[in-house]
Amino acid sequence: MRFLHTADWHLGRSLGGYSLQDDQAVLLAEQLPAIVRDTAPDAVLLAGDIFDRAVPPAEAVRLLDEVLSGLVLGLGVPVVMIPGNHDEARRVGFGARLLAASRLHIVQSPCGEAIPVAGRAGDGATIVACGYATPLALAREPSLAHASFADHDGAFAALAPCLHALCPAEGPRVLVAHAFVAGGAESPLSERALSVGGSGAIGADRFAGFDYVALGHLHRPQNLLGGRLRYSGSPFPYSVEEADHAKSVTLVELGPQGALRIEEIPLTPRRGLRVLTGRFATLRETEGPAREDYVALVLTDPTPVPEAQRRLAEIFPRIVGLRYAAERTGTGSLGGASAAERVARPLDLFGRFHAELRGTPLPEAARPVLVAAIEAAEIAGH
Repeated sequence: MRFLHTADWHLGRSLGGYSLQDDQAVLLAEQLPAIVRDTAPDAVLLAGDIFDRAVPPAEAVRLLDEVLSGLVLGLGVPVVMIPGNHDEARRVGFGARLLAASRLHIVQSPCGEAIPVAGRAGDGATIVACGYATPLALAREPSLAHASFADHDGAFAALAPCLHALCPAEGPRVLVAHAFVAGGAESPLSERALSVGGSGAIGADRFAGFDYVALGHLHRPQNLLGGRLRYSGSPFPYSVEEADHAKSVTLVELGPQGALRIEEIPLTPRRGLRVLTGRFATLRETEGPAREDYVALVLTDPTPVPEAQRRLAEIFPRIVGLRYAAERTGTGSLGGASAAERVARPLDLFGRFHAELRGTPLPEAARPVLVAAIEAAEIAGH
């Protein structure tokens, strides 16, 4: 069995105020179909964060329609797709039962759905896909009403038996999920934290029993457990800290007795993302492809240069950030606080406010309610 694994498209995203629509179209509407034609996978697995926010712009929806129609109707390849933490599951899942007849399988339920996939070589596999959900949302699922858990790891521990129950006794087992697995390398400026005031990590051992787990959420391509768990990474660098990532999609081959082969197939963006460091005068003399890319500039001049960004924009029309090397940013990057810090602050502020107002710590019973409210506000604001 052969699968093409991709994730974290973040359609509708911008970078430094510049729309990435055209760049995403080159990667997903041109290069991805070409890769599918060349590799002939039995299915394409899309592991969440299809859109960058819950209510995506119309042009992002049109691009998704173009890409999925090209794969499913044009090339005849099944697609299994789940929402991620940036997506609004009900919107992504609209028409799922109708679309399944065309072999576009959109699974929004966090309790999962089993999708049998026939292989071109006469073999087959069961793909179990589960939509992203917070522990609070999972606690509302009837099949997990008996369970009790306080975090993502506990929630997935309760969910895992339900997912395995969807699989037949024989044949390869593939899981598509959107989660932060402990041990994964994060890109905090790109990836919205999955929890507030606590750990959103799930232990890798929770995924035992699956031959391959196609993961979304982390933007750097990476393996866990020898490749049995894998993040394909995002197709484009969505923040300065991703500038050094080699972007790709993952070709997965499952053989007899669980034999696994993984191949990274590179994606080539129309415009890259670079971090350029140097004096103002030196950067003004830059020639070559860098002038067409998205650039983050770090000036090493000892004193500020008047109108530096405006003047450098004559050379680099797509500046996504500028700072001086001597500046302190708090994270050692072009950003300020990390995404995790930005998300954690509201809960901390609530706790301080309660302590000052009442003279007592924030009750533990209030924390889940506040976490849910903050996460809802985070989703609504993107």
